[in-house]
Amino acid sequence: MVYDCRLVCEKQKADIPLQNLTQYFSQMHGVTILGANVTGSESDRFSYWMAAPRDIFEFLDGDTTPFEKLDGILGKYRLVEKGDNLPFGIFCGGWAGFFGYELGRYIENLPRTARDELQMPLIRLCFYDRLICYDNKENCFWLISIEIEGDLEPVRKKLSWLRSAMEKSADALPEKCRDSDVEKIDFTAIASNMSRDYYIDAVKKIKRYIYDGDIYQVNFSQRFECDYKTDAAKLFHWQNAFNPSGFAAYIDTGTHKIVSASPEMFITVNSSHISTLPIKGTRKRLLPDDSKSIEINQKNFEELVACEKEKAELNMIVDLERNDLSRICVPGSIRWSDRFIETYPTVFHAQALVKGLIRENIDLCDVLRAVFPGGSITGAPKIRAMEIIDELEPAQRGIYTGSIGFIGLDGNTCLNIAIRTIIITSGTAYAQAGGGIVADSDPQAEYEECQIKARALLAGIISCR
Repeated sequence: MVYDCRLVCEKQKADIPLQNLTQYFSQMHGVTILGANVTGSESDRFSYWMAAPRDIFEFLDGDTTPFEKLDGILGKYRLVEKGDNLPFGIFCGGWAGFFGYELGRYIENLPRTARDELQMPLIRLCFYDRLICYDNKENCFWLISIEIEGDLEPVRKKLSWLRSAMEKSADALPEKCRDSDVEKIDFTAIASNMSRDYYIDAVKKIKRYIYDGDIYQVNFSQRFECDYKTDAAKLFHWQNAFNPSGFAAYIDTGTHKIVSASPEMFITVNSSHISTLPIKGTRKRLLPDDSKSIEINQKNFEELVACEKEKAELNMIVDLERNDLSRICVPGSIRWSDRFIETYPTVFHAQALVKGLIRENIDLCDVLRAVFPGGSITGAPKIRAMEIIDELEPAQRGIYTGSIGFIGLDGNTCLNIAIRTIIITSGTAYAQAGGGIVADSDPQAEYEECQIKARALLAGIISCR
C-alpha cells in the first residue's frame, strides 16, 4: 500500500542551544541526529533532530535483493503536497539512517574473507513523520510534521509533540565536556586490530600490487578500540565541541550507538542534480592557535597545497567519481572543481567537487548501484581495490566508510562518507582510520597519518569515558 503524505511546518525563533536539543533527543527511542553543530561552512546549514520513528527498515547480511526491498520501502510513502515555504535542500521528513560498507558486495561480486565482528545491519533506515530542523543561515528552527493518509494521529498533534520537545529541551543541560590533549594520545595503550608490523607489511603488499599493474590506489584502514561504558551522547557532545564537522551524526539503534564526526559528503541529490565531494590529502593541524602552532600549521598547509603526490591521488579519485556519475547522468553534464583545501580542528584536507544532472527514470537505488561505496575510501580501480581491502583488513568495516544521512519524501538526499565515525556496542568503542596507498607511499608515513586521523576520535573517547 502507498500512503499519500502532506507536509505541515512551523517556523520558530532560535532560542534553544543546539546541545540542549541533542541532550533531550539522545534519551529518546530510535533517535537520529544529523549535524547539531556549527562549523561555519556551507555544509552545515541544516541540522536535524528525530526520534520515535513510524517505520524501521533493516537489511541484514545474508539476506537477498537489498535494492528491490529498498525500492519498495522508499515507495511506501508518497509526497503529494509540500508547500513552498521550506528552504531549498532541507530534509522535509522521510527516511534517515545508514548504509554499511559491505553493501557493496550486493553490487559487485566480491570475496567475503574479513570477519563480521560488529554484527550491524547493512541498511538501517527509519521513517520519521516529525522532526526539528535548525537553519543556520536563517538562524531559526523549522518544526516539520507529515500528515499521512489513514493515520490516527492528527498532524497538529505531531506539531504539538515537537513544540513540547522544544520546551523540554530548554532544561536538558548536557554535562560539560572536558577538553583533552589530542597531541598526547598514547597509542601503545590503545588496542588495534593489527600491529604496526602488520600494517607496514600490508602497505608493502599493496605497493607490490601497484607495481604489478593490478591497482593504482587502495584505501587501507585499521580499527582501534577502547572500553567505553558511559553515555554515548556525551561523546557526541565532545566531538561537536572540539571536533565539529559538517556531516556529523548520532544514531541509536538499541544495540549500537554511532557517533560520527565526518567531514566528507558522499552524495547530495537535489532536483535531479547530484554532487559528490571526495577528500584526498591530509596534514596535521595543531591547537590551540598560539604563535608556535600557527607557524607549524602554515607549514603543513603549504606542504599539502604543494604536494604532487596528494594532487595526483585526488585527481585519480575525481576521475573515478566522474566515471561513476557518468552511469546515471546526462552525457556532457558532469562538471568538477579544482582542488581546494579545507581546514578542520585537527587536520587540513584536500577536496574537489564533482557534479552532474541525473537522467530521467533514474531512482535512488540506481544511484547507489552506480556510486556506492565512495571511491575516496576504496581506491582505483574500485572493484580490485575492494578485493584487496577484503584480503588485507582482518575485520569487516561495518558502517565505517559506508554512509549516514537522509532520503527525503521529496527525493532530496544527503549522505556522508562515514569516516571519523565511532561505533559503541557492549561496552566498547570502535574507531577506524585509514589512508590512500599509492606507488610512492612511505609505509611509516602512512601509519603515522592513520594515527593523526584517529587521534581526535580517541581523545574524545578517553576524555568522556
